[in-house]
Amino acid sequence: MSVNVQKSAQIKSVDPVWEAVRAGARQILDTEPSLSKMALTTVLNHDTFEEALAQRLAARLDHEDVSADIIRQTFGEILRDVPAIGEAARVDLAATLERDPACHRAIEPLLYFKGYQAIQTHRFAHALLKAGRRDFALYLQSRSSQVFQVDINPAVVMGKGIMLDHGTGLVIGETAEVGDNVSMLQNVTLGGTGKSDQDRHPKIGNGVLIGAGAKVLGNIRVGDCSRIGAGSVVLKEVPPRTTVAGVPAKVIGEAGCAQPALVMDQMILVYDKD
Repeated sequence: MSVNVQKSAQIKSVDPVWEAVRAGARQILDTEPSLSKMALTTVLNHDTFEEALAQRLAARLDHEDVSADIIRQTFGEILRDVPAIGEAARVDLAATLERDPACHRAIEPLLYFKGYQAIQTHRFAHALLKAGRRDFALYLQSRSSQVFQVDINPAVVMGKGIMLDHGTGLVIGETAEVGDNVSMLQNVTLGGTGKSDQDRHPKIGNGVLIGAGAKVLGNIRVGDCSRIGAGSVVLKEVPPRTTVAGVPAKVIGEAGCAQPALVMDQMILVYDKD
């Protein structure tokens, strides 16, 4: 093997997200020995980020109905068939580290942040549903809702770079779609209307910020790089690069920045014209 080929192989083997996670685990060993078992079993005893992810999620989802060992084995099988899950999980982790001021190390979402863990559980459930394993997918949805207080139907199509800040109370219905680089806060609902089993849930574009407690209802499109104010109820299409707020929500101006999801400013001040 030539020197150039060897260098190329070394470059391809670099995984900065995994190295950052491992650095955080080593820090835990040094500073909090009482958590050393978790750092070792979740991170340092594994060779890849994907193995660590499967291990952590399985431990969180463990139940007498379906053991952690079965979940971990199933996730490993899925990762071999759908390696894109590992890529998306890395992008989600980077997004959380970048946008959440309470996140200071790459290891924190993997170990502690239920919003991040819920998204990754959904990615596995979605892959299982597409593989024809509907009952296992629905079980993961149910168990994730119990553990993380986040309820995402396995059929939901989810992009990359998703950040759920806190995550508690998030509900996303069956025919919803979420684009890339979206940020959502707690108690957001992407819900349907009526009893029709057709396409009935929102389609969220890229770069969208959805503030805490916002409800987006029906088969409507939320345009790219738009912003939905906290507590709003959105019943109509949202144009790209705009801000909507209120009950019902109305367009009140431009989005305020190129990608609201990255800035995370959900405070929208509306002044009466007197």
